[in-house]
Amino acid sequence: MRCCACLFQQSLQCSPSKMAAGESNSRSSCLNLSNPGPLGNAQANSGVHSAPAGNAASASAAGRLNRTTGSTNPQPGLDSDVVVRATPNTEHQSRQAASQSAAAAAPASSAAAGAGASGEAPGSSASNMTAASSACSADTAAISSSSSSLPGSPASVLVYREPVYNWQATKSTVKERFAFLFNNEVLSDVHFLVGKGMGVQRIPAHRFALAVGSAVFDAMFNGGMATTSTEIELPDVEPAAFLALLKFLYSDEVQIGPETVMTTLYTAKKYAVPALEAHCVEFLKKNLRADNAFMLLTQARLFDEPQLASLCLENIDKNTADALAAEGFTDVDLDTLVAVLERDTLGVREVRLFGAAVRWAEAETQRQQLQPTPENKRRVLGKALGLIRFPLMTIEEFAAGPAQSGILTDREVVSLFLHFTVNPKPHVEFIDRPRCCLRGKECSITRFGQVESRWGYSGTSDRIRFSVNRRIFVVGFGLYGSIHGPTDYQVNIQIIHTDSNTVLGQNDTGFSCDGTANTFRVMFKEPVEILPSVNYIACATLKGPDSHYGTKGMRKVTHEAPATGTKTCFTFCYAAGNNNGTSVEDGQIPEVIFYT
Repeated sequence: MRCCACLFQQSLQCSPSKMAAGESNSRSSCLNLSNPGPLGNAQANSGVHSAPAGNAASASAAGRLNRTTGSTNPQPGLDSDVVVRATPNTEHQSRQAASQSAAAAAPASSAAAGAGASGEAPGSSASNMTAASSACSADTAAISSSSSSLPGSPASVLVYREPVYNWQATKSTVKERFAFLFNNEVLSDVHFLVGKGMGVQRIPAHRFALAVGSAVFDAMFNGGMATTSTEIELPDVEPAAFLALLKFLYSDEVQIGPETVMTTLYTAKKYAVPALEAHCVEFLKKNLRADNAFMLLTQARLFDEPQLASLCLENIDKNTADALAAEGFTDVDLDTLVAVLERDTLGVREVRLFGAAVRWAEAETQRQQLQPTPENKRRVLGKALGLIRFPLMTIEEFAAGPAQSGILTDREVVSLFLHFTVNPKPHVEFIDRPRCCLRGKECSITRFGQVESRWGYSGTSDRIRFSVNRRIFVVGFGLYGSIHGPTDYQVNIQIIHTDSNTVLGQNDTGFSCDGTANTFRVMFKEPVEILPSVNYIACATLKGPDSHYGTKGMRKVTHEAPATGTKTCFTFCYAAGNNNGTSVEDGQIPEVIFYT
């Protein structure tokens, strides 16, 4: 199966958003300060080296260098740079400043070590670290100054980074302070090795911040079986997704895009961060379209997101043809295919559903490394094949496609051909219930006020002409059944355009009745569009015993929608011609079933 995140990224035209993981595309011919270093400082990526200075001696040296170039000494607590141009004329000054820094670092380091041994200074370890940093700074400064004075070498830029000292004072809110700690070595007490292979990324974090935002992390660090390791491997998580999770836990900021939303959703679910899950699902909803509906449906079912799955199914119902033609359709799993084919609301002809199922079967045989023979296609389709409603096809569609595909058995082909051509129709193993792609509530009107007995049939059609005041879709009729108890009827129903005598919809089917005066539903294979102020003929040809019939018919019948108050008005007239006797006043076809 292809990578869903890749498919989703391709399906969107928006530019992907980048994860805030310290990534930068900026380049400099001398230095690159984009990568975070120890204590949150940017590290210079250049042949010219620099190191932070952290005590009074190194600050003094840096100050002398600043005064040499006319710069102002940076204020304590600010993460600022001291920039010096190292040229042959300033080489001696650079060497002298570096030597003085190293000399000043030695007593400071000794004093710090003494304080640590006596336990007198609470910040003794920090002083020791800055003293060591100062000595390293002096050595590096000398190397940098020396390298810049080589014959023929161009003038280089030396960057001195002040330590991140008293960074707390520059952050006015708790949110700012926690956001500063995101993906930062400052105060970090755990590291995650995220990803696998060559893509492993080492990410610093803080146990307290993670435990506050996630019950899973809380159990990992503070539970009964808490880990004591300072490095935790996460081979099943993508680095970008894990950084998106940390970004949200540290700062409430959501940074997801088409290339990371799926992996971020997986990570948010794994570490029980429902707020981030909701953001991911909302992102997917906003970007849901017909060309990615099947792929997102697969992911929604995998991640147990019923609301997203429902939206995907609704989109497929409304745009079935486009969804089936999308590239990601053939990548769905069998259970997702079955879930779609089971629906009664798909808006496409059954022969196109069969064609799409064959395309999926061809892709599935390749995934299973099988030859794409008709037998193997049938095998991989499994129960999905039984959900194709072959009886809803026309005989021409069936003969040109499924009958010649080799996927159906000879017995199934013969049975379906008999279903299309003979009455009474033999039983078939496939569903013959029509699909209705219409949304909203089903409506019906009854045109008779009373029911009487004994209406006979001799092969002639019962017909009634009608028109409506607004556009509707007729999906079937309600017909009267036998007066002699439970009986089966064969029936052909049609809707004919009166002026052109064109058959707009029909179905050869049957229905069973229980001997009561109730009506029994007979449905078309597909909804029939009825336009306002146009005359149509409703036609039903029944074969069976005498039935009930309606009397006290009404010429005009109005249906009012309970929710909106919208009125649909039917006007009935006698249909001349070969008629079994049905009229406005009495006869068959008592009900019209429709959607608005």
